[in-house]
Amino acid sequence: MGDLEIRPATTDDVSAIVGMLADDPLGAQRESPDDLAPYLSALERLCADPNQHLMVAVRDGRVVGTLQLTIVLGLSRRGATRSIIEGVRIHADERGSGLGTQLIQWAIDESRRQNCQLVQLTSDSTRTDAHRFYDRLGFTASHVGFKLPL
Repeated sequence: MGDLEIRPATTDDVSAIVGMLADDPLGAQRESPDDLAPYLSALERLCADPNQHLMVAVRDGRVVGTLQLTIVLGLSRRGATRSIIEGVRIHADERGSGLGTQLIQWAIDESRRQNCQLVQLTSDSTRTDAHRFYDRLGFTASHVGFKLPL
């Protein structure tokens, strides 16, 4: 395996990111790899917000992983800042290589650097492999999440 670089996503990375987002049963239902326009628009908005970090993991010039880290300022917990990890995806041929651990560790380290007191994430209830992965990394399934489509 070549050297790994974790860096902010660029427009050139969007196709690879969307491909990874769509590469599972849930993502296949909600992503549109054939129409990149909404994703490029979203990347523009993300890049304009200093609290949003859409990252890619690149090995040998190829995007092999991604995640989004959001820094959330808050009043609760004595004015604590927290971070939210979203959209974690690893390219199919990199799964089991330790790349996911490296990406999550990057997010935790960046959260500390941003003075966050808490890192949180959600994972679809059907993603049991992901739940075991997060559990192994020290995350605790402490809350029940709710969503309301708009």
